[in-house]
Amino acid sequence: MKLLNKSIQYLSVSILGIITVWSIIFYVNMLDDIKGKMDEGLENYKRIIIQNAKKDSSILTKNYFDESFFTIQKINKQEAISRKDIYLDTTFLMQDADDDELESEPVRMLISSFEIDGQYYKLKVANSMVDEDDLIENLLRDVIWLYVILITGIIFINNVVLRRLWKPFYEFLNQVKNFRLGSAQKLPNAQTNIREFTDLQNAVNTLLEHNINAFEQQKQFIGNASHELQTPLAIATNKLELLLENNDLKSEYAENIAEVYQIIQRLVRLNKSLLLLTKIENKQFLENQTVSINKIVRNCVDDLEDITDYKHIGIAIDETSELKTEMDVSLANIMISNLIKNAAFHNIENGKIEIYISNTSLKIFNTGKNMMLDEKQIFTRFYKSDSKINNTGLGLAIAKAIADLYGITIRYHFENSLHCFEVTFVSK
Repeated sequence: MKLLNKSIQYLSVSILGIITVWSIIFYVNMLDDIKGKMDEGLENYKRIIIQNAKKDSSILTKNYFDESFFTIQKINKQEAISRKDIYLDTTFLMQDADDDELESEPVRMLISSFEIDGQYYKLKVANSMVDEDDLIENLLRDVIWLYVILITGIIFINNVVLRRLWKPFYEFLNQVKNFRLGSAQKLPNAQTNIREFTDLQNAVNTLLEHNINAFEQQKQFIGNASHELQTPLAIATNKLELLLENNDLKSEYAENIAEVYQIIQRLVRLNKSLLLLTKIENKQFLENQTVSINKIVRNCVDDLEDITDYKHIGIAIDETSELKTEMDVSLANIMISNLIKNAAFHNIENGKIEIYISNTSLKIFNTGKNMMLDEKQIFTRFYKSDSKINNTGLGLAIAKAIADLYGITIRYHFENSLHCFEVTFVSK
């Protein structure tokens, strides 16, 4: 989750909690105030009833509720003394002008006791809460609307403000993500005056400058070393070939020299691969032209016919479209041939290679080890999935370097017990 979204999430949850608590407290307080006002009204009504009862004793016999909303019941002294005023919420069956039949309506009731002329009475005074109930309902509805508007408004404002605040950070982050050693010309730059972002930019650019310098030195060293190794390797190869052509050479010496010759040949291949990688990274191949991947694939398959026949590997090519792209023809040949050679050399006896060509992609499936290889390491230099001595471990790294040079995507995956290298070309 993005830092921006995380910040909005924390703020939203915090604001949600605060406003929820505030809304509950506000609603409960308002409800208490309304009931407090009603209780004061009931208390005043109680005093009026008692005053009237002192003047008119017939009121003391009213033991049912009617429009006057009170009842009086005679009780003994002990019950009257022990009784305290009680306020409670209850319901009465009432029929308003707009009701067709009796309905249960909420009322607020005061139960109290009083004494007149040595006689004790229990008084029940009620007050309809229909209007207050509607008021509470309206109040609750208003609180909910206010709650929703506040939450929505605060989240929206926070979203706008935070997005604007974090915009330089995400722009800088995207530049860092897209930065590639040896290809990017400018260091990432964030247009901001926020000190923390500026400090971050300075720290990252300092690290990148160190890496660029180290990369250039390493590239120059590999190029120089490979170039310097060419001559001594060629001389050693020639001398070994002359020795092997000597008819007087004993067989045991000839075997040892042949082994050394194989090792020298492997060093020659390794040196050529390193030189090729250096040239690719230095962009020394710029003669781009339209090349047909279909044609290159067919030529590579023909070139590998001896190896595939020797290992009894079946090759099937499925071409649904002509795949053409703009790139250096020699690099296109190297990239495709490395992938197909990889599928042939690491295959098994009586295995198979399936090649699918569409208008945008090339897929090469092959049998081999019945397990997935390390997809994160498979394109790195000198990565070997087995211990074959003739494998330099640079073939796939060269293919990946060529693909990166042209923005082509190479992806490895393991599917239905088959290893698959999928090459997706940039659509024109």
